[in-house]
Amino acid sequence: MNRKPSTWLVVALMMFPQIVETIYSPVLPHIAEAFNVSFQTAAQTLSVYFIAFAFGVVFWGRMSDVIGRRRAMLAGLLTYGVGAGLAVVATSFDIVLIARIVSAFGAAVGSVVTQTMLRDSYQGSELGKVFSLMGMGIAISPVLGLMSGSVLASTWGYVGVFVAVMVLAFVLWTVSMVRLPETRPEVVQTISMGIIARKMIRDGALWRSASLVALFNLMLFGYYGLAPFLFSHLGLSSEAFGYSGIALALGSLLGSMLNKRLLVRGWSSHALVTLASGTALIGSVGVFVTQSQLWLGYPLFLLPMMLVVMGFGVAIPNILAHALADYKTVAGTAGALFGLGYYLMLGGLLAVAGMVQNLGAVLGIGASLSVILSLHRASSLNVSTVKS
Repeated sequence: MNRKPSTWLVVALMMFPQIVETIYSPVLPHIAEAFNVSFQTAAQTLSVYFIAFAFGVVFWGRMSDVIGRRRAMLAGLLTYGVGAGLAVVATSFDIVLIARIVSAFGAAVGSVVTQTMLRDSYQGSELGKVFSLMGMGIAISPVLGLMSGSVLASTWGYVGVFVAVMVLAFVLWTVSMVRLPETRPEVVQTISMGIIARKMIRDGALWRSASLVALFNLMLFGYYGLAPFLFSHLGLSSEAFGYSGIALALGSLLGSMLNKRLLVRGWSSHALVTLASGTALIGSVGVFVTQSQLWLGYPLFLLPMMLVVMGFGVAIPNILAHALADYKTVAGTAGALFGLGYYLMLGGLLAVAGMVQNLGAVLGIGASLSVILSLHRASSLNVSTVKS
């Protein structure tokens, strides 16, 4: 096996998809105004983004097995840059949608290939700890994205945001060209994607894991898609929305730190996911109750929203670290199909959330379903353990 990739570079590449998505959120009202479309229509760009992202995950995951992790990463970053460039020169909302599709397809490489590289380089409990570390890095993503997006939006509008993400993609492409090693094992099974897909479709535990990832991402990206308009209705600026990323980043960071501490104390991943689901449910109820109230000039719902993202910070590393344990010899393809499943779910859920336009309700439904699935996931594990 080739040498392990630099941790800081993998963190940056894994943060990339979240940064370029959250940096976009503050300009949603600007795009709605610039292209004369409704808030609901502008919010639908999120669902389109994640559906294209899902197919990008499949493509780049498969390519990471075929042409290697490094080449796939470089090609994906280049694709994202092209999409961002198209958005800069867009003259209609339809072109913006096309640009978002191309960008999402490219950005997917930062999700699936980084996870595949980590699975190449680590295993077992060590992999879980590395994913927890990645979670701490991802915790910084919302504050970087939201704050920089709000500043760019207020200064240069949506064009400034698209120029910034195009430059970011170019910088990461350049650094990866110089510093990113190839981690693909010398021997990779060349099993048909159809055969792997059929096996995964029959894997009930994998479906539950994919559903949990989709639901926790719904809670996080539901905020990014709906909160800008909620801030606007409360008479607050896009800059104020950008600063809310500090609260979300703090909550996610606390969740990641709690996850790491509980792992050291011997908590199982299944117990941690159940804990995270319950925490998110409590937070979502708080958001539903307080989403129309201000406290010291800021939305009161930011406090319970921190509980929701704490749950995200605990759950996601534990789900991702163990979901594909039985597919290690086909990690790239299996990761691609797994990502396709949960991102398609997420795209559909965000489309519904955009029509609902009620943050508290979306969070409550997502958290309730995650509690049910996490309890079922834990009970299924106990049954299989008893049988064995």
